[in-house]
This record gives sequence, structure tokens and C-alpha cells, in this order.
Amino acid sequence: MSSKPPVLFIDDEKHIRIANTQTMQLAGFEVNAMERADKALPMLSYDWPGVVICDIKIPGMDGIEFLLKAQEIDRDLPVILISGHGDIAMAVQAIRDGAYDFIEKPFAADQLVETVKRALDKRALTLENRSLRQELDAQNNTPGPRIIGRSPAMQRLRSTIAQIADTDADVLLLGETGTGKELVTRSLHEHSRRREYNFVAVNCGAVPDNLIESELFGHEPGAFTGAKGRRVGRFEHANHGTLFLDEIESMPTPVQVHLLRVLQERAIERLGSNALIPLDLRVVAATKVDLKAASERAEFREDLYYRLNVVTLEIPPLRDRREDIPLLFHHFLLMAGARYRREVPQPNSEQIRLLLTHPWPGNVRELCNIADRYVLLGENVGYDLNTLMQEVDNETAITLPQQVDCFEKSLIKQQLEIQKGNLKNTMEALGIPRKTLYDKMRKYGLDKSHYK
Repeated sequence: MSSKPPVLFIDDEKHIRIANTQTMQLAGFEVNAMERADKALPMLSYDWPGVVICDIKIPGMDGIEFLLKAQEIDRDLPVILISGHGDIAMAVQAIRDGAYDFIEKPFAADQLVETVKRALDKRALTLENRSLRQELDAQNNTPGPRIIGRSPAMQRLRSTIAQIADTDADVLLLGETGTGKELVTRSLHEHSRRREYNFVAVNCGAVPDNLIESELFGHEPGAFTGAKGRRVGRFEHANHGTLFLDEIESMPTPVQVHLLRVLQERAIERLGSNALIPLDLRVVAATKVDLKAASERAEFREDLYYRLNVVTLEIPPLRDRREDIPLLFHHFLLMAGARYRREVPQPNSEQIRLLLTHPWPGNVRELCNIADRYVLLGENVGYDLNTLMQEVDNETAITLPQQVDCFEKSLIKQQLEIQKGNLKNTMEALGIPRKTLYDKMRKYGLDKSHYK
């Protein structure tokens, strides 16, 4: 099968078919020329990857009738109509009927080739989006959180999760910040017999050292100053379910000793109590550092490392599975569209290329944030994807006041777009006085006429 883009050219005049076939073949297209539109219909299908060029004034089925029949097969199939009898009214009606474009004879060869190239790009994007949606639907049919990706690494990860999910083995997750460690843990939980019980997540790096033991193991009244009542700790709350300990490398050494004992004995004592409380739970620990190396530097207990390292799952960074980026971005766009009740803009091939070449230091979390920004701001508010990504890249390099200004400008631009440049409605929506709105628009170079 030819790898050249397919083009179907329909015209009842032989010399026109021959001339335009040669033009498009020289441009690198695979051309099939026909004189009757009805004979071309059987060649079309919902997933046909090409473009149709059809003369309007041809014997039998004319171009407009062919267009309508083609749309019954696939409403998104690009059909370019041509005519030597065209006028403005005919062109407008053709576009309204769903034609991709209308070209009046005689036309320059370059005009035809450029129009076909644009139509083929649109067709390729349409089929890619359909493929992504079908794959997302297939993955969404799986109960529980979805681990999305078609790369070999993600296929192995899903396979391993299925293999170990319904066991009691503790798991150690390795992955950079933003790779989705909690999502993987939730998937383990939801695919296990423990899914009817609690899923409890603790970020060890976010809990102060003097509170972490109470947070994890609970306490009795009077166990320490300020302990007025009994507290059920996270371990006890997760009994029969799953406990997720994120950033385990941040856990203070004395607490690591306590944790090792709990993992070995499957029982806890609340602070201030001597009573053992038996536990039946799975522990999933996550880290973004090499715990083996940390243990060799005496920064993490070696015995705890080996106790946690029963089953290890490694989540690859996004830059190492770039083939998953279009699928993930499409997924996040749909989620953002539903969350913000906005129409989902479809990125073009150049924007997809931009996504594929970005280094993604923030991994999947960064990609999700870009999708949210694209749905909220996007081209409709004067932002292109490149600008949005540059803003994300620069966030860590700018000061807090600059970040506040960037966010404030985005909010004002968003409301100006929603209110179509109406300043009275914009200031009411933002809850600020008219003078404040004028001052900020002047500061950020915003002109209401650009949004009308």
C-alpha cells in the first residue's frame, strides 16, 4: 500500500483530470481520477485517510449531492468543490453544506496543492483524535483509575499492576515528581479486594517532624501536651485498605524505626498506649530518590529499605514515553472541558509537535496543567500553546509579584473575552471598581476593542 496521501479527483472533463492528476502527483500525492461521482462513493469509508476534490457541474450525481452522500459516510471527510460557474452565493452555500473549501475554475496549480495539503492535515488530525478517543474509551472501560499510555513501559506497568493488585505485598514506587505515583497507588487499591475500604494518602514531607508519629499512629488523651482527646492515626484509619506513604525519604529516622516495626508486626500502638492494635492493610511507599543510595549514605535506614522493597514499580518520566503525550493531552483536554464546561479546542499538528519536543520537567502534572490552561485561555483569549508553555517554563524563574501579575492578567483577559469587551460587565464579574480595571488594563496593555 502506498504511503503517499490519497486524493480522489472527480471531473467529467478528461484534460482537466489529466492536468490536475499530474500536478498533484508531482506534489507527492497518490491520485485517483474519476469522471463520475457515484462511482467514487464506494471508495470512501469512515476511516479513509484522504481528501476528495469534486467538480460541482458533472453529469449524473453533481458535486453538491456527492458532498451530502459523502457526509453520510463521514461528516468530517474533507470535500473540496470546484466549479467553472461559481459565484459568491454558490461558494457560501457549498461551505454551509459542509464543503472543506470551494475553488473557482480556472485555478492556479499552487492554489489547489496548498488547499489539498491543508485538507489532508485536517483529515490526519481528525483521524488521530478519533483514534485517541477510541483508545481512551477502551481504557476508561477498565474500572478504577486509568493508567493511560500506549508505550511499552506503560503497558508493562498496567500488566504488573494487574498481576499484583489483589495480593497483600507491599509496594515501593519509584518516580520523579509529577509522574503519577498516587494514581498508580489508587489503581492498585481499586483493583484489589481492599477497594471497599479506605484509601489513605500521607505526604511524609508535608507533615512536621514533631507531629508525624501522632499523624501516622494516633494518640491517647494526655499522650503529650495538647493531646486532649483520642486520635485515630492514618495506619488505623487505613485498616483493611491501602496506606500510601509519599516522599518516604523525608520521614525522620526515629519514625523510620517505628514504621519498620509496624510493617513487620502488622500492629500499632497509639502514642500514650500500650495496647496493640492489629492491622490488615497494604502499604505503598513512594520516593523520587534512590533509596538504596540514600541508605548507603546513612540518610535512610537500610533495613527499612529492604522491608519496603518487596515489589518495586518504576514510573517512567514523560520525556521517556513521548508517544503517550498526544493521548494524555487529549485525555486532559476532555477532563478540563468537562470540569470548566468549555468547548475543547483541538490542537493542530504543529502544536502536537511542540508538545512532543518539550522536555517536560514537571512530567504528567505539567502536561495536565498545560491542558487546563489551553482550555481556559487558549487561542480564544489570545494565547497560543507555545505562549502557555513558555509561561509554565518561566514560572520558576520569575518573582512572586511577576507570577501574581501573570495570573491577574490572565483573569482579566479571560473576563474581557467572556464579556466581549464590555467593561461594565467585566468589572462586575471581577468585583473591582472601574478605575482599578482601567489601571490594570493599561498596565497589561489590554484593549477592550480586541475582544468585541
